[in-house]
Amino acid sequence: MTSSMMGLTTNHALFIENAQKSGELYITQPYELYSDENHEAWRRLYSRMMGSWEQYANPRFQQGISSLCLSPDRVPRLSEVNQFLSPLTGFQAKPVSGYVPAFLFFDCLRNREFPTTITIRPLDSLDYLPEPDIFHDIAGHVPMHTDLAFADALARFGDCAHTAADIVASITDEHEKVRRVVSIFKALARFFWFTVEFGLMRGPGSSLKAYGSGLLSSYGELAHCIESREVQRFPVQLEWIVNQYFEIDHYQPLLFVVDSFEHLFEMVGTLEKWMLDGKLDNVAPGEPQMSEQDVASFLHASEAR
Repeated sequence: MTSSMMGLTTNHALFIENAQKSGELYITQPYELYSDENHEAWRRLYSRMMGSWEQYANPRFQQGISSLCLSPDRVPRLSEVNQFLSPLTGFQAKPVSGYVPAFLFFDCLRNREFPTTITIRPLDSLDYLPEPDIFHDIAGHVPMHTDLAFADALARFGDCAHTAADIVASITDEHEKVRRVVSIFKALARFFWFTVEFGLMRGPGSSLKAYGSGLLSSYGELAHCIESREVQRFPVQLEWIVNQYFEIDHYQPLLFVVDSFEHLFEMVGTLEKWMLDGKLDNVAPGEPQMSEQDVASFLHASEAR
């Protein structure tokens, strides 16, 4: 098979298209299908991030990059990533064919599995991609999964989806059940966005470091989030986060700062308590929107209670 017939690029991957058509969500990584262009995209993305990681990334992320022994020159094999990752925190990268419905995504986290995209962005779109790719997932998310305190917080966050399913299982009115699911989902998604995806943490002295994967996988935004005067940075406040909408198609103008990953773990516990107390039943409207597929995933889980 020639290089031109191969490829696992975000905008063209026959293997992924076939998996989606056959309803396969959890897949294997067909490593032999990566083209020379795919590996070159990884090499360029990785090489230009190294200096920024040293300057702006949380030290535990930098340690995670080292622990995973990622190649700077080739797309990683997920089986090899997991050999380094799993003994540290029990987490594993779990290859998927595309979007994972909300409840299933949270349930993966609960089981210390991270749904991982296997395609990579094309060479002519290295700077921005609206959907995740393997560079965002493996070089952005997974190094943080090597840290036990962060991994524990992420798995604890996954528990919250089961709590949500238990809550809506007791609601008999179908309209109210859907309304409650949507409100709770918005709160969970916003929490994930402003922490796991775009979180900042206090570093030595008064410095700030990034731990959010959306920052750590973006060459332009990583420096911008720390240096730019256009970015508002505030100590994390849970009541603000769960009611704050976000947009995905530009650099984030509002970021929140946590003290530590132990602090993050405590916040997840508070988030779940607020859910049980009804404090997430009427969060502010707006983004993110919840698809019918996402709603159905929660309703199906609640019906199984």
